[in-house]
Amino acid sequence: MESISNILKTKGFVTDHRNKYEFQAYGNMLAEELKDPKHRTLYFKLAKEKDRKLLETALAFALDNAKDSGLAKAFMWKLAEISKKDSGMFS
Repeated sequence: MESISNILKTKGFVTDHRNKYEFQAYGNMLAEELKDPKHRTLYFKLAKEKDRKLLETALAFALDNAKDSGLAKAFMWKLAEISKKDSGMFS
């Protein structure tokens, strides 16, 4: 019987030394998708504190509507817009 670690290696699953927690992995994914590794810690914070549905919606908007140079800006703008609407519903 083959060990789990060998199976994961053969399938190409490797752990990222930067990810200790799940929110860090999600933050890294956001930074890579938005081509903004310089602000990786901001995405960690957002992944830890914000609802994933909001982040997914903002990410989809940015990827669909922005050029590569403005992905992060479009993401943050859309996230702010969605957050305003979301907080207004509960006030």
